[in-house]
Amino acid sequence: MSKSSVFLFILLSFIGGVFVRSFFEINQNYFFLLVLFSLIMLFIFYKNKFAALAAFFVLVFVLGEWITDREIEKTKNLIYSGKTFQGTALVEKVTSSTFGQNIIAELSGEKISVLLQTSQYPEYKYGDLLQVSCVANAIENKDISFDYKMYMAKEGVLYQCKGYIKKIGENKGSWIYSKIISARTSFEGKIIKVIPMPYGALASGLLFGGSSGLSKEIQNDFSKTGMTHIVAVSGYNVTIIAEYLIMLGIFLGLWRKQAIWFAFVGIILFVVMAGLPASAVRAGVMSSILLWAMKNGRLASSENAIIFAAAIMLAINPLLLRWDVGFQLSFLATLGIVVSSSFWEKSFIKKNKALGISEAIALSLSAQIFVLPIIAYNFNIVSVISLLANVFILPIIPLSMLLVFLVGIFGFIFSPLSVVFAWLSFLLLFYEIKLIHILAQFPWASIEIEKISVWWIFLYYCILILGIYFLKKRECGVIPNQINYFYIQSFVSS
Repeated sequence: MSKSSVFLFILLSFIGGVFVRSFFEINQNYFFLLVLFSLIMLFIFYKNKFAALAAFFVLVFVLGEWITDREIEKTKNLIYSGKTFQGTALVEKVTSSTFGQNIIAELSGEKISVLLQTSQYPEYKYGDLLQVSCVANAIENKDISFDYKMYMAKEGVLYQCKGYIKKIGENKGSWIYSKIISARTSFEGKIIKVIPMPYGALASGLLFGGSSGLSKEIQNDFSKTGMTHIVAVSGYNVTIIAEYLIMLGIFLGLWRKQAIWFAFVGIILFVVMAGLPASAVRAGVMSSILLWAMKNGRLASSENAIIFAAAIMLAINPLLLRWDVGFQLSFLATLGIVVSSSFWEKSFIKKNKALGISEAIALSLSAQIFVLPIIAYNFNIVSVISLLANVFILPIIPLSMLLVFLVGIFGFIFSPLSVVFAWLSFLLLFYEIKLIHILAQFPWASIEIEKISVWWIFLYYCILILGIYFLKKRECGVIPNQINYFYIQSFVSS
């Protein structure tokens, strides 16, 4: 067994342990017995490489189960439930909701994060210092179809605190992070100033993610056509930015490897400016690994890199696997594109080179095949027209992002030139919104389905894995394709 294969099985063993504990209750004695069995196997059969490796894989599997069990147990042992807090709290994150604002704040002294829900005004932001007087309780699930408690648990928030809050200070958070957030706000302000709504909201969403500035009608159009991913902080945004940064670095006279390091720094800044949401961190980890693979000439092992990225994310936060749909969609879409790329290159793309449209079709189809059951299960809707929408929209998204970026940059440097780029951006943004709206009007654009069984999803992926295995076996010896590896995350959702 090669070193890369051993490494892959180690990663899969760890992820398998996280998966099993995420869906099944495990007795503590079970952990002890598995560890004991593995150690005995290592001691007795240490000269047998196969037996020693098998025992080691079991130990890694137990490690994945154990760290997941530890995180799940935290959600059950709520020692602060029912306790009244009076003091100060520092705002860590603010998101809008249907009724106002969801504030995640750290209670001073206790060092725990709580959810504060308040009206739309006054507005709060990162770094605000609040005076609070509230009672902490476990987060409640108001909708039986959505486990909001575990959704917040993966964000490190176990309590909601209801009571009195008042801002008594600001700019109390990290100075560097505050400046970066302020820079993002100013950048968005320059864009929205010269690009009218809703096109300005789409422009901001393309760069930094988020669709809150878009009307409900436009958001529904995006959902029906399967185009929501372009306004999410996803691997697509990050990899496009990385590609442009490499091009900029080379233009400035850097060698290719130096330009890749330049892109590394750019990715980190982008993820921070986006507010460090899980989707952006995921995308940053994925893109960084792919950049590393490019720098070291190891693009052929991209599948291992994707699994490695997943293992890193789950080691940091094992609750992502079950309770973060974005995590599932992100890695399934990316993995689907990579594992099927050689098949499409050999059977379709080489024979149908039509201005890159064949690549868009192949990559879109690969991603959709891998994420279809997850979307159907979680959202009860499947976009039939998504493939067509992606073909006509995705090829121009990189240019749109570049023009919007230049709008913001020249908004600080030379305003008249910013207006010129704003007009160019507007033409593309208008085309994107208008076309998505037209496609969404077709009666068959999307299909609503009833809740499907988890066992059907399991069967679907078993058949898919078998299909890929036989395709790979048939293609044994085929050199991996040369599709732009920055493009493989085009359909990564958040």
